[in-house]
Amino acid sequence: MNTSENESPTSRLSPVSSEISAQEQVRQITQNTDALIDALRVQQTTLRRQAMNLPGGTLDHLRDTRTRLDRLARELLSRQIELRQLRALASTTAVINSSLDVDSVLNQVMDTVIQLTGAERGFIMLASKSTGALEYRSARGIDREQLAQNEFTVSNTIVNEVFNTGEPVLTDNARSDPRYQEQKSIVGYQLRSILAVPLAVRGDMIGVVYCDNRALTALFKTHELNLLRAFADQAAVAIENARLFEAARAQLAEITEIRDLMDNIFSSVISGLITLDGDDTITAFNAAAAEITGVSVEYALDDHLFAVLPGLRDLLAERLAHVRHTGEEVELEVEISFDDGQRRYWHFTINPLRDPIGQALGVVIVLDDQTEIKQREAQLGEIRRYLPLALVDNIRSEDIAALGGQEREISVVFADVRGFTSFSENLDPQVLLEIINKYLSVASDAVNLFEGVVDKYMGDAATGLFNTPLNPQTDHAQRAVLSALHMVYDVLALHEVLPEDQRLFYGIGIHTGNAVLGNVGGADRREFAAIGDAVEVAKILQENAQRGEIIISAATYEQVKGQFDCEPVTPTKTKGRDDLNVVYKIIGRKKR
Repeated sequence: MNTSENESPTSRLSPVSSEISAQEQVRQITQNTDALIDALRVQQTTLRRQAMNLPGGTLDHLRDTRTRLDRLARELLSRQIELRQLRALASTTAVINSSLDVDSVLNQVMDTVIQLTGAERGFIMLASKSTGALEYRSARGIDREQLAQNEFTVSNTIVNEVFNTGEPVLTDNARSDPRYQEQKSIVGYQLRSILAVPLAVRGDMIGVVYCDNRALTALFKTHELNLLRAFADQAAVAIENARLFEAARAQLAEITEIRDLMDNIFSSVISGLITLDGDDTITAFNAAAAEITGVSVEYALDDHLFAVLPGLRDLLAERLAHVRHTGEEVELEVEISFDDGQRRYWHFTINPLRDPIGQALGVVIVLDDQTEIKQREAQLGEIRRYLPLALVDNIRSEDIAALGGQEREISVVFADVRGFTSFSENLDPQVLLEIINKYLSVASDAVNLFEGVVDKYMGDAATGLFNTPLNPQTDHAQRAVLSALHMVYDVLALHEVLPEDQRLFYGIGIHTGNAVLGNVGGADRREFAAIGDAVEVAKILQENAQRGEIIISAATYEQVKGQFDCEPVTPTKTKGRDDLNVVYKIIGRKKR
């Protein structure tokens, strides 16, 4: 291969081979000089025998040259070490800056520090983003193995000094350094060579790099200090970049989690949700909105609201403008007619959509299809006259699930008209029905007044239930007695407008006990009912009641004796029940 005439042979050598060549040349020159000195000494001895001598100063010049060669060799070795350190620094810095994993960067930094300085061990402390306090993040030994914090006992004095002042610390023997003679931890830990430099990014302290050697003194010099400071500047940037990336990644994961949660919430809301930007373009359209309107999510998104649902223009255009202008909520309910003849009832709630600082982003429309509710209310309106009022009013409550069957303590009012059989024998059926309906209305009104459920009418008798799943009550026994008293009083009031031959009286029995409540009947006809001992006992008690009397069981008495005056009586009819030996007649409410 041809080379340029002006190109020296050494110019083609690599940096490493150039170092080796220079060292080899110095070594050879040194050997030649030593050989020349030895030869001249022999020659000088020979010349002195012949009364002659070497030219003056010849050996002195050679010895001086030999000394200079030794100094040059040491300098070359030092420069070679520095050069290798700088090359290692450059290559490691490139590797460090290529990683965005904080732990990986920290370990690489510490391995490089130990390699560059010859330290026995080292660690990095970083300032916490939340508290600002220094925290151990990486501790490495000369074998590149991770050290546990309890294996790395050092004084915090030097670390805190570097962090607080921003100035490095170099000591060749910490035990005898006058700066730390008062620090017992430094003396006690037997620390010798210590080197610590700050980690700073754009003037802000983010941590400290510390390394030491417990065996050797004067290990670190100014050269190692300057080298480590230069490296720390690059390492601090790499560490901060990795921390920022880690924080950004965590924030992105949190935002993604929140977005997914919001998407799940948005899609699971039973109301239709439609969001519009400032130009009425649909930016969000959940599954419920698609089901209500019959428009797919894909078709609706990014299109104008009135292009997707043209029938709403006359209904919503002015209201959307009003919401944007005033920021007020608008509600409206409309009846929508479809081409197939169906009629739907839609309820709209329109609100402004704003960002966290109050800037208007558009509007959000909450859409509810109330067609089934309207139809249900119409049906309930039709059957209200037939069903007990409490049953109708509570038919949509959460307790409706218990109508399949539930055992619970209730209070039962059983009211029967006295002398009705003989009274009805000579009356026209139509007149009889009118009269008995007046008495049954009094009974049902008294039960409803205290939020009871009129269970059923049986000819001239009526029953009222308190504390069912439809009307849960803690004071059901008191309510039952109050309803019975009102029944008695209202019958007397009814007598004032009825002729004497139509004046009848109720005999009333009340018992508090367990019963199974729920719907009974077949698929074509069902009714709410109470089944069990409570109803049967109440019926027996009313058979013992005279005209206008209220007879209660011992169980009911125990719950109401503080509110009502009662008188014990012996029943004449028990149907063989041993628990009805003593019952009580209600006299009236206690005077306060």
